[in-house]
Amino acid sequence: MLLAACSTGKISEEAAPKHPVGLFSTLPIYWGEGDMAAILDGSNHSDWVRDLIEQRFDIEPLDTVEPDAIDGLDRIIMAQPRPLAPSENVALDNWVRAGGRLLIFADPLLTRHSDFALGDRRRPQDVVLLSPILTRWGLELRFDDAQPSEERLISASGNQYPVNLAGQFVATGDGKCTISEAGLFAWCSVGNGRVTLMADAAILDSEETAATSAQRQVLLATLIGDALN
Repeated sequence: MLLAACSTGKISEEAAPKHPVGLFSTLPIYWGEGDMAAILDGSNHSDWVRDLIEQRFDIEPLDTVEPDAIDGLDRIIMAQPRPLAPSENVALDNWVRAGGRLLIFADPLLTRHSDFALGDRRRPQDVVLLSPILTRWGLELRFDDAQPSEERLISASGNQYPVNLAGQFVATGDGKCTISEAGLFAWCSVGNGRVTLMADAAILDSEETAATSAQRQVLLATLIGDALN
């Protein structure tokens, strides 16, 4: 807490400013999935993931990761992002190498419900397409289509993470990445920065059970804290 003098001469408490974090996502984490009228009049439902992130950070929503958008940030969350343009791949790689801290949720087959039909531009990215930047960092994202199509738990770093049709990271090339059990996570040192990647996005699901699950909230909060602090 910060202490400030008010007009009466008494000392009051002010909350310490939060650190900014960029959010680049096709998931309706920041704006919700309502129509524009609901967004403008404030009746749109606030996503629980946004609420959780904002307990620690001030979110800066990003439409791009070109240099002019991410300069000045040192932390970014990418959650099921759209495919990056070649210039964005270069900009993001340079940003990480300069010391950025990046958390990526890369789901090879998104299972989160959407009210928007296939082909609708407002629908979240169903299949993540990040091969160029992953290759640059010495990673490959694979998918086993024989796995069960239901939410289950995978062990990684001493925790049990909820996944649904998760991918698997494999180290390739000359990258400096550590891969978790079952390939669910990858932790990469890239220049002076670091990248944490999760090969699934079910932990961000918007179902009521997810929003009210204390265990899921703790897992996500810990994951975000470890990746960005």
